[in-house]
Amino acid sequence: MIQTIDLRGRRPTPGELRALVHRAEVDVSAAIPVAAELVRDVRERGTIALDEQADRFDGGRAETIRVDPAAITAAVARLPTPIRAALDEVVGRERAASRAQVPSPAVTTVAPGAQITQRWQPVDRVGLYIPGGKAVYPSSVVMNVVPAQVAGVGSIALASPPQKDFDHGIHPLILGAAGVLGVDEVYAMGGAGAIGALAYGVPSLALDPVDVVAGPGNVYVAAAKRVVQGDVGIDAEAGPSEVLVIADGAADARVVAADLISQAEHDESAAAVLVTDAPQLADAVRAELERQVATTAARDRVLIALAGPQSAIVLVDDLETAARVSDAYAPEHLEIQTADPGAVLDRISHAGAIFVGAFSPVSLGDYLAGSNHILPTGGTARFASGISAVTFLRPQQVVSYDAEALRGVAHHIRAMSDAEQLPAHGDAVDARFPD
Repeated sequence: MIQTIDLRGRRPTPGELRALVHRAEVDVSAAIPVAAELVRDVRERGTIALDEQADRFDGGRAETIRVDPAAITAAVARLPTPIRAALDEVVGRERAASRAQVPSPAVTTVAPGAQITQRWQPVDRVGLYIPGGKAVYPSSVVMNVVPAQVAGVGSIALASPPQKDFDHGIHPLILGAAGVLGVDEVYAMGGAGAIGALAYGVPSLALDPVDVVAGPGNVYVAAAKRVVQGDVGIDAEAGPSEVLVIADGAADARVVAADLISQAEHDESAAAVLVTDAPQLADAVRAELERQVATTAARDRVLIALAGPQSAIVLVDDLETAARVSDAYAPEHLEIQTADPGAVLDRISHAGAIFVGAFSPVSLGDYLAGSNHILPTGGTARFASGISAVTFLRPQQVVSYDAEALRGVAHHIRAMSDAEQLPAHGDAVDARFPD
């Protein structure tokens, strides 16, 4: 069901470690020509192109692309009581965690009368994408919207594909989650075309262009983000979900297997990796996978994901090597289930989100932890982070010098500007001191 990679007795280099577990083949570059054409078509033909793309990719167009705010209000009223209670709880936790991400202004006095103020300004308007497909994601509405709101974004547009099962409208749970958060600008449109519509606007829908596009999606959504980047900001190019579990002999094989399956059910391309220094745990997890997969609802999807080259049980000599394997892989989700998880955590640098201890599963982060579940995939956790309030903020430096402070550095400015053959720079300073 799942391959075994035995690293015992070996000390692979970081490059060799990175190549050990193959990720699912998701070539964003290959999708760019198609995505670029879909974006261009929407930019040129607006709603006509969006309707045609809905017929082609979503099984039918929405009656109206822009959702009537009354329909959003009605969707909130129809939310099942347990779902509404869960949404209220996750919104509260996500707001609390997002507030901690907003940096405070800082003032640095570099000399008497010379100050640099660092402040963080929100973008004016964002477009948030909520995928459809194999599952429905009201939780992703929260994970997108709340950080933007906490950052201070004043205008939010939300897009999600029309669903055949709901009269070619947006899934009611997504509409309800948007309404709970006070978002009333919602569009039934999906895929690369939706990214183009958000980035460049559609006048006939009164859809104004946004400054940042964020949210997960398929390979064509990721490619469309790359196409529009530069005209707008983007969060990241999300790929298939992935989890890496570092576990030792103290871990519960039943729990480890359940966590691997929980990520494998996302998609046939999802990655589930266990790294352990305990061969007996590896054997027990393999047996548990066989047992648990037989009864899981998404059995066929899980089997394909676990049998793929992107999933593996990796045997290592010690937990230090396990941490090296994890850092080379840079997983979207990292779980640490060891007798001393803190010692392993101290060795970790690269992961989208880290779940420490047996009672901190990725499922908690997907919904109720307060952390954000829109995270870097495909190894990009080496240099990227997930969605947060900072995604929608820009640092600005405000410079304030008085006359004496400027006079004190005028000769340095003259020296530098003359050396760079830009003497007018120095002249602009000298003009303030005609004496």
